[in-house]
Amino acid sequence: MKTIYYKADERGHANHGWLDAWHSFSFAGFQNPDKVHFGALRVLNDDMIIGGRGFGMHPHDNMEIVTIPLSGDLEHADNMGNKGAISNGEVQVMSAGTGIYHSERNKNIDRALKLLQIWVFPKLRDIQPRYDQRAFQVEGRKNQFQTLVSPLGSQDGGLGMNQDAWFSITDIEQGKELSYAPKLANNGVYAFMIEGEAEINGQLLSRRDALGISETNEILMKANTNSEILLIDVPMSF
Repeated sequence: MKTIYYKADERGHANHGWLDAWHSFSFAGFQNPDKVHFGALRVLNDDMIIGGRGFGMHPHDNMEIVTIPLSGDLEHADNMGNKGAISNGEVQVMSAGTGIYHSERNKNIDRALKLLQIWVFPKLRDIQPRYDQRAFQVEGRKNQFQTLVSPLGSQDGGLGMNQDAWFSITDIEQGKELSYAPKLANNGVYAFMIEGEAEINGQLLSRRDALGISETNEILMKANTNSEILLIDVPMSF
Protein backbone atom coordinates (compact mmCIF):
# COMPACT_ATOMS: atom_id res chain seq x y z
CA MET A 1 0.00 0.00 0.00
CA LYS A 2 1.17 3.51 -0.83
CA THR A 3 -0.14 6.64 0.87
CA ILE A 4 0.40 10.38 0.44
CA TYR A 5 -0.72 12.69 3.25
CA TYR A 6 -1.96 16.10 2.13
CA LYS A 7 -2.26 18.57 5.03
CA ALA A 8 -4.99 21.17 4.71
CA ASP A 9 -2.72 24.09 5.62
CA GLU A 10 -0.19 23.09 2.94
CA ARG A 11 -2.64 23.69 0.10
CA GLY A 12 -2.24 26.67 -2.18
CA HIS A 13 -4.24 29.72 -1.10
CA ALA A 14 -5.38 32.81 -2.98
CA ASN A 15 -7.76 35.42 -1.61
CA HIS A 16 -9.00 37.74 -4.36
CA GLY A 17 -11.60 39.44 -2.19
CA TRP A 18 -14.62 38.14 -4.09
CA LEU A 19 -13.03 34.66 -4.29
CA ASP A 20 -11.21 32.88 -1.47
CA ALA A 21 -9.72 29.71 -2.95
CA TRP A 22 -7.70 26.78 -1.62
CA HIS A 23 -5.93 24.56 -4.16
CA SER A 24 -5.08 20.93 -3.36
CA PHE A 25 -3.05 20.69 -6.58
CA SER A 26 -1.09 23.14 -8.72
CA PHE A 27 -3.50 25.71 -10.12
CA ALA A 28 -3.25 29.31 -11.32
CA GLY A 29 -0.63 31.08 -9.16
CA PHE A 30 -0.02 28.02 -6.97
CA GLN A 31 2.58 25.76 -8.59
CA ASN A 32 4.12 22.87 -6.68
CA PRO A 33 5.87 20.10 -8.65
CA ASP A 34 5.03 17.63 -5.87
CA LYS A 35 1.31 18.45 -6.12
CA VAL A 36 0.36 18.32 -9.77
CA HIS A 37 -2.14 15.46 -9.71
CA PHE A 38 -3.10 12.20 -8.00
CA GLY A 39 -3.54 9.74 -10.84
CA ALA A 40 -6.29 11.09 -13.09
CA LEU A 41 -7.35 13.62 -10.42
CA ARG A 42 -5.96 16.98 -11.59
CA VAL A 43 -7.72 19.75 -9.61
CA LEU A 44 -9.53 20.03 -6.29
CA ASN A 45 -10.43 23.64 -5.51
CA ASP A 46 -12.17 24.58 -2.27
CA ASP A 47 -13.80 27.93 -3.11
CA MET A 48 -15.77 30.63 -1.30
CA ILE A 49 -17.46 33.21 -3.56
CA ILE A 50 -19.06 36.30 -2.08
CA GLY A 51 -22.64 37.33 -2.86
CA GLY A 52 -23.43 38.21 -6.46
CA ARG A 53 -19.94 37.51 -7.82
CA GLY A 54 -18.47 34.68 -9.85
CA PHE A 55 -16.72 33.62 -13.03
CA GLY A 56 -17.92 35.04 -16.36
CA MET A 57 -18.08 32.97 -19.53
CA HIS A 58 -14.81 31.04 -19.97
CA PRO A 59 -13.71 27.97 -21.95
CA HIS A 60 -12.69 24.42 -21.04
CA ASP A 61 -11.82 21.43 -23.18
CA ASN A 62 -10.87 17.78 -22.63
CA MET A 63 -11.52 17.76 -18.90
CA GLU A 64 -14.18 16.18 -16.68
CA ILE A 65 -15.44 18.84 -14.25
CA VAL A 66 -17.43 18.02 -11.11
CA THR A 67 -18.92 20.74 -8.90
CA ILE A 68 -20.23 20.01 -5.40
CA PRO A 69 -21.87 22.94 -3.54
CA LEU A 70 -21.30 22.87 0.21
CA SER A 71 -23.55 25.83 1.05
CA GLY A 72 -25.38 28.50 -0.92
CA ASP A 73 -26.58 28.38 -4.53
CA LEU A 74 -24.43 28.19 -7.68
CA GLU A 75 -25.91 29.69 -10.84
CA HIS A 76 -24.67 28.04 -14.05
CA ALA A 77 -25.05 28.90 -17.74
CA ASP A 78 -23.28 27.44 -20.78
CA ASN A 79 -23.19 27.62 -24.56
CA MET A 80 -25.15 24.35 -24.84
CA GLY A 81 -28.23 26.10 -23.47
CA ASN A 82 -28.07 24.78 -19.92
CA LYS A 83 -29.04 27.32 -17.28
CA GLY A 84 -30.03 26.95 -13.66
CA ALA A 85 -28.81 26.69 -10.08
CA ILE A 86 -27.54 23.91 -7.84
CA SER A 87 -27.36 23.79 -4.06
CA ASN A 88 -26.00 21.57 -1.29
CA GLY A 89 -27.07 17.98 -1.95
CA GLU A 90 -26.84 18.49 -5.71
CA VAL A 91 -23.91 17.65 -7.99
CA GLN A 92 -22.97 18.90 -11.46
CA VAL A 93 -20.83 17.10 -14.04
CA MET A 94 -19.53 18.50 -17.33
CA SER A 95 -17.56 16.68 -19.98
CA ALA A 96 -15.79 19.58 -21.68
CA GLY A 97 -14.70 17.39 -24.61
CA THR A 98 -14.08 19.36 -27.80
CA GLY A 99 -14.86 22.59 -25.96
CA ILE A 100 -17.44 24.30 -23.78
CA TYR A 101 -18.05 27.82 -22.51
CA HIS A 102 -19.75 28.35 -19.17
CA SER A 103 -20.22 30.84 -16.35
CA GLU A 104 -20.53 30.24 -12.61
CA ARG A 105 -21.89 32.79 -10.15
CA ASN A 106 -23.17 33.04 -6.62
CA LYS A 107 -26.91 33.33 -7.17
CA ASN A 108 -27.44 35.15 -3.86
CA ILE A 109 -26.42 38.70 -2.98
CA ASP A 110 -26.69 38.31 0.79
CA ARG A 111 -24.64 35.20 1.54
CA ALA A 112 -21.51 33.39 0.45
CA LEU A 113 -21.33 30.35 -1.80
CA LYS A 114 -18.98 27.52 -0.81
CA LEU A 115 -18.18 24.72 -3.21
CA LEU A 116 -15.70 22.09 -4.31
CA GLN A 117 -14.71 22.04 -7.97
CA ILE A 118 -12.85 18.96 -9.11
CA TRP A 119 -11.21 18.22 -12.46
CA VAL A 120 -10.39 14.73 -13.73
CA PHE A 121 -8.44 13.89 -16.88
CA PRO A 122 -10.80 12.24 -19.43
CA LYS A 123 -10.66 8.67 -20.67
CA LEU A 124 -11.45 9.69 -24.25
CA ARG A 125 -10.43 13.02 -25.77
CA ASP A 126 -12.45 15.28 -28.06
CA ILE A 127 -15.84 13.80 -27.27
CA GLN A 128 -19.10 15.71 -27.70
CA PRO A 129 -19.48 18.02 -24.68
CA ARG A 130 -22.16 17.01 -22.21
CA TYR A 131 -23.77 18.37 -19.03
CA ASP A 132 -25.73 16.79 -16.21
CA GLN A 133 -26.84 17.59 -12.67
CA ARG A 134 -28.79 15.77 -10.01
CA ALA A 135 -30.06 16.14 -6.45
CA PHE A 136 -29.07 13.38 -4.03
CA GLN A 137 -30.88 12.60 -0.80
CA VAL A 138 -28.44 13.38 2.01
CA GLU A 139 -30.08 10.66 4.12
CA GLY A 140 -28.63 8.16 1.64
CA ARG A 141 -25.07 8.83 2.79
CA LYS A 142 -25.50 8.39 6.56
CA ASN A 143 -22.96 5.79 7.74
CA GLN A 144 -22.70 4.45 4.20
CA PHE A 145 -21.22 5.46 0.86
CA GLN A 146 -23.42 7.27 -1.62
CA THR A 147 -22.20 7.21 -5.22
CA LEU A 148 -22.29 10.69 -6.77
CA VAL A 149 -20.32 10.09 -9.99
CA SER A 150 -19.51 6.90 -11.91
CA PRO A 151 -18.27 5.96 -15.40
CA LEU A 152 -20.58 6.64 -18.33
CA GLY A 153 -22.70 3.59 -19.00
CA SER A 154 -22.17 2.02 -15.59
CA GLN A 155 -25.06 0.92 -13.38
CA ASP A 156 -23.62 2.36 -10.15
CA GLY A 157 -26.16 5.15 -9.74
CA GLY A 158 -23.95 8.22 -10.13
CA LEU A 159 -23.82 10.97 -12.70
CA GLY A 160 -21.89 9.78 -15.74
CA MET A 161 -18.23 10.68 -16.25
CA ASN A 162 -15.92 10.07 -19.22
CA GLN A 163 -13.37 8.22 -17.05
CA ASP A 164 -13.16 5.04 -14.99
CA ALA A 165 -13.72 7.10 -11.84
CA TRP A 166 -16.18 7.04 -8.97
CA PHE A 167 -16.99 9.80 -6.47
CA SER A 168 -18.57 8.66 -3.20
CA ILE A 169 -19.54 10.60 -0.09
CA THR A 170 -20.44 9.60 3.46
CA ASP A 171 -21.70 11.31 6.58
CA ILE A 172 -20.27 9.00 9.21
CA GLU A 173 -21.18 9.29 12.88
CA GLN A 174 -18.64 9.46 15.68
CA GLY A 175 -17.33 6.01 16.56
CA LYS A 176 -18.64 4.33 13.40
CA GLU A 177 -16.37 2.42 11.03
CA LEU A 178 -16.59 1.88 7.27
CA SER A 179 -14.49 0.06 4.69
CA TYR A 180 -14.14 0.86 1.01
CA ALA A 181 -12.67 -1.18 -1.84
CA PRO A 182 -11.26 0.62 -4.93
CA LYS A 183 -13.44 -0.19 -7.92
CA LEU A 184 -10.57 -1.26 -10.21
CA ALA A 185 -7.18 -2.84 -9.51
CA ASN A 186 -5.32 0.09 -11.12
CA ASN A 187 -7.30 2.71 -9.23
CA GLY A 188 -6.26 4.72 -6.20
CA VAL A 189 -8.48 6.65 -3.81
CA TYR A 190 -8.14 10.27 -2.74
CA ALA A 191 -9.94 10.66 0.59
CA PHE A 192 -10.85 14.28 1.35
CA MET A 193 -12.12 15.27 4.79
CA ILE A 194 -14.81 17.86 4.15
CA GLU A 195 -15.62 18.10 7.86
CA GLY A 196 -14.70 16.30 11.06
CA GLU A 197 -11.85 14.06 12.14
CA ALA A 198 -11.25 10.44 11.20
CA GLU A 199 -8.57 7.78 10.96
CA ILE A 200 -8.13 6.37 7.47
CA ASN A 201 -5.81 3.38 7.16
CA GLY A 202 -4.15 4.50 10.39
CA GLN A 203 -3.64 8.14 9.34
CA LEU A 204 -5.41 10.79 11.40
CA LEU A 205 -7.17 13.35 9.18
CA SER A 206 -8.84 16.60 10.23
CA ARG A 207 -11.02 19.09 8.37
CA ARG A 208 -9.82 19.57 4.75
CA ASP A 209 -6.90 17.14 5.13
CA ALA A 210 -6.61 14.42 2.50
CA LEU A 211 -4.97 11.05 2.00
CA GLY A 212 -4.05 9.53 -1.37
CA ILE A 213 -4.12 5.72 -1.18
CA SER A 214 -3.05 3.27 -3.87
CA GLU A 215 -1.98 -0.35 -4.31
CA THR A 216 -4.46 -1.70 -1.79
CA ASN A 217 -7.78 -3.49 -1.98
CA GLU A 218 -9.26 -2.14 1.26
CA ILE A 219 -9.52 1.27 2.88
CA LEU A 220 -10.59 1.41 6.52
CA MET A 221 -11.97 4.51 8.20
CA LYS A 222 -13.12 5.27 11.71
CA ALA A 223 -14.79 8.55 12.63
CA ASN A 224 -13.42 10.26 15.75
CA THR A 225 -16.16 12.91 15.38
CA ASN A 226 -19.18 13.19 13.12
CA SER A 227 -17.47 13.48 9.74
CA GLU A 228 -18.19 14.15 6.08
CA ILE A 229 -15.75 12.40 3.77
CA LEU A 230 -15.46 12.50 -0.04
CA LEU A 231 -13.73 9.59 -1.80
CA ILE A 232 -12.44 10.08 -5.35
CA ASP A 233 -11.59 6.70 -6.91
CA VAL A 234 -9.48 7.26 -10.05
CA PRO A 235 -7.07 5.42 -12.36
CA MET A 236 -3.46 5.90 -11.30
CA SER A 237 -2.30 5.57 -14.91
CA PHE A 238 -4.39 6.65 -17.89
